[in-house]
Amino acid sequence: MTNQTLLLQQLAEAIEAEVHGDGEITITGVATLASAKPGQIAFLANEKYRSQLDTTQASAVIVAPNVELPAGLAALRTRNPYAGFAKVAQLLDTTPKPADHIHASAQIHPTAKIGANVAIGANTVIAEHAVIADDVVIGVGCYIGPRVEIGRATQLWQHVVVYHGCVIGEHCLVHAGTIIGADGFGWANEQGKWVKIPQLGRVVIGNRVDIGASTTIDRGALDDTIISDGCIIDNQCQIAHNVFIDEDTAIAGCTVLAGSCRIGKRCLIGGATAINGHIEICDDVQISGFSMVIKGISEPGVYASGIPAAPHREWRRNGARYRQLDELFQRVKKLENQLASASE
Repeated sequence: MTNQTLLLQQLAEAIEAEVHGDGEITITGVATLASAKPGQIAFLANEKYRSQLDTTQASAVIVAPNVELPAGLAALRTRNPYAGFAKVAQLLDTTPKPADHIHASAQIHPTAKIGANVAIGANTVIAEHAVIADDVVIGVGCYIGPRVEIGRATQLWQHVVVYHGCVIGEHCLVHAGTIIGADGFGWANEQGKWVKIPQLGRVVIGNRVDIGASTTIDRGALDDTIISDGCIIDNQCQIAHNVFIDEDTAIAGCTVLAGSCRIGKRCLIGGATAINGHIEICDDVQISGFSMVIKGISEPGVYASGIPAAPHREWRRNGARYRQLDELFQRVKKLENQLASASE
């Protein structure tokens, strides 16, 4: 993408903000308050950085309606400055596309259907009966398996693999090294030997889903693994077979979702969380990082289970006390019984 240049007034109209100061200022990029240079726009979303308004070199800032501004500093006023900044950053984004044309080395099967304005990078393989919609961009070295469907304006970065029969919706973004549709971990045990269970389902991904680098989403065993509209999944996550994730849920890096768990709408799952299989988490649940969820959650709210780091000597003492916990419980229980008997 080439460099973008927009007037402050144009940005205000695009994000539905109110202009403070000169709307004809030219904006060429975004930055933080501390690092911004003339021509860039910054934002204030956290009160602890308010003092930086007085020293910023930004040509304009994005702030809440009630924020006092230094004399001469132009601004866009909006109720959610952080979301406003995200929208402005999209408008001024200079990230290149994964590909800008269909490369001569791309291998496209004659039965594949390729839409209008599609770009396919070098050495990418599009297998038989794949359907690639208009405006899709597929980067270098990707593999799109048989009967895969990719919706309009979706982008795949380099070395993404999409196994047979999987479906990706419109306006999705899949980062490099991600694997969609590998076999789920399905095995039966017969007299100590493992018998593989063919994984016959698909992965079905909705619209506007963002998937980070080196994430793996396994296909279903019989039914499909489903990622619903608007979900965002960070790098190096593992989504096992037959997982269902409902709309607008966010999952941070290195999280593991075991098979057949169901995650509700608008959940926020912190990094390195592990969620047990065959359990259900309701809508609007926030799980702190490094949590281990072993049973279902039926009430919205904030949940946590990780053990914070501590100085090594303190950790060893606490570990020793933890091993004595059952003995201590039995002693307290015995004392309670003795007190109860004495009061009768």
